[in-house]
Amino acid sequence: MQRTLPSRLRTPLAIGLIGATLAACSTSPLGRNQLAFFSDEELQQMGQQSFAQYQQELPEVGGATYDYVQCVADAITDEVPADAGIATWEVKVFKDDSANAFALPGGYIGVNSGLLDVTENQDQLAAVIGHEVAHVLSDHANERVSTQAATQTGLSILQSAAGLQGATGEQLMGLLGAGAQYGVILPFSRKQESEADKLGLDLMAEAGFNPNASIELWQNMAAQSQGQPPEWLSTHPSNEARMQGLRERMNEAMPLYEQARANGQRPDCRR
Repeated sequence: MQRTLPSRLRTPLAIGLIGATLAACSTSPLGRNQLAFFSDEELQQMGQQSFAQYQQELPEVGGATYDYVQCVADAITDEVPADAGIATWEVKVFKDDSANAFALPGGYIGVNSGLLDVTENQDQLAAVIGHEVAHVLSDHANERVSTQAATQTGLSILQSAAGLQGATGEQLMGLLGAGAQYGVILPFSRKQESEADKLGLDLMAEAGFNPNASIELWQNMAAQSQGQPPEWLSTHPSNEARMQGLRERMNEAMPLYEQARANGQRPDCRR
């Protein structure tokens, strides 16, 4: 016999979840609605802990390589608005062959040494760092963990309300979990990536880096990739989708770049 949660309990649970979701709504810099359950202080603590863990797991690279990355990062972060609440940014280069970089809430930037094999010049590196800093400015970390928390809470309530118990219930919940993953979490992540591409393009342009280098960067990425999963199964847009989005944004980014150059912002970061 199937067990169901009494209606007197189902309604408050549903109302509570909806109310918490509505209360936690915010808006991204591009006007997209977001979930944001966590405070700035909580996000900064998460960023600090994640950065410390990364430092424990990978050796750091110093010398001229570090100076080069720091130079590009400084030019980008100088354009971060004061109301972002990040006075200083800590930058590290990690010895890792993967072409990757990240920025974390609280003002932490990490660049893997492998990324420098793909980025051919300061402008291409600025495209990556601008993209990662844009994730922080757009509160994407908060949105991601909030979406995951809301998804897990919603599935737990559904399981209780529908009386999904035993092997059959576990199997169905597994399918529902997969649906939530591919229908909620991953699409949000792709939206975040596309948003960071656009905002990062503006940021690098305002710092005086050539926005056209972002297209060249993803051409390099596409040439080095060993095949990609279907876009609907990926947390990132396809290389072609990213390049198309960047091209569409170029009409807004190029005037920012030209104005920055006219104002004397001409970064000279050398490898």
